[in-house]
Amino acid sequence: MAPSMGVWVVTGGAGFIGSHLVAWLLGRGDEVRVVDNLSTGKRENLKGLTGQLSFEQGDIASEGAWEKALAGAEGVFHLAAVSSVPRSVERPAESVRANVLGTARVLAAARAGKVRRVVYASSSSVYGDTRRLPVREDDPTNPLSPYAASKLGGEFLCRAFRATGGPEAVCLRFFNVFGPRQDPTSAYAAVIPRFIAALRAGKPPEVYGDGEQTRDFTYVENVVDALVCAMETRAADGGAFNVAAGGRTSINRLLAILGERLPGGKGARYSPARIGDVKHSSADISRAREALGYEPRVDLASGIDRLLAAG
Repeated sequence: MAPSMGVWVVTGGAGFIGSHLVAWLLGRGDEVRVVDNLSTGKRENLKGLTGQLSFEQGDIASEGAWEKALAGAEGVFHLAAVSSVPRSVERPAESVRANVLGTARVLAAARAGKVRRVVYASSSSVYGDTRRLPVREDDPTNPLSPYAASKLGGEFLCRAFRATGGPEAVCLRFFNVFGPRQDPTSAYAAVIPRFIAALRAGKPPEVYGDGEQTRDFTYVENVVDALVCAMETRAADGGAFNVAAGGRTSINRLLAILGERLPGGKGARYSPARIGDVKHSSADISRAREALGYEPRVDLASGIDRLLAAG
C-alpha cells in the first residue's frame, strides 16, 4: 500500500455513505479515524478493510472521548446525522440534537484541534418544493420537515464557525443517494432498497403518493468522488454544492426499471403521500463541476446494476 497521504476523521463512518468513503481513503493509503455511535451504522460495514483505520464509538452530540480522534487530523468528513424525513416528523428533537447540536460540537472540536477543513453532508431537502428545476445553489431554501431544517441549520453553523476562526467549510447537498450497504429493513429506508427488497420477496412495493414525484438518484460512488474533491479543492472553501447525477426520474419509472431487472414481482401498492416529502427534486450540478471538478461517473441504470450485482 502507498504511504499515507493524509489523516482524516469520518463521522458516521460506519454508515452507508461513510463506509464507502472510508474504504476509498484507505485504498489510497490514508489514515482514517471513524467516529460513529452505531445508532444506524454497523461495524460490519467496515469489516475486511485494511490499512490505518481506527474506530471510536461516540455520540457527536455529547461531549466525550470521541473528540480525541480529531487530534492531528487534517480534515473531517462530517456525515453523522439522523437522516430521515419521516423520523424527524415523528421525533423532531432527536433530529435537531444530532444534526444541529452534533454539528456544532464537531465544528468546535475541529476548531480546537486546528483541523484545516470540514466537509459537511447536507441535503437536497433544504430546498423544499421549488418553482424551478433543476434547482441551483442560489435558489431559495424552504425546508418542509424538521430534518431539512436541521440540515440547513448545519450549513449556517459551518459558515458561522468559519467566520469566527473555525476551520474551512464546504457543504454538499446530497440528492437521493443509493448503493450497496443501504439498509432496506429500516422503517425509514430509502426507496430503492425498499423496492428491491419487496420485489425479491415477491411483494408489492409501497409507493407513497401517485408515483409521479421525481428524484435525482445518485449512486454512492459519485458521492464519494464529490466528498474527496470538496476536501482537496482549495476553491471550494465556504461554498455549498449540489451533488447529484443531474437527472430526473419518477418513482413509477424507477419501479419499472427495477421490474425489468427483477421480474416476477407484484404490482405496486399506493399509499397516501408522506408529510414533509417534496414533490420534485432535480439538481443543477454545474457549480460542482466548475468549482470541485466533480463529474458523476455512474448513472441510475448502471448504479442499479452494480447494486443488484453486489447482492
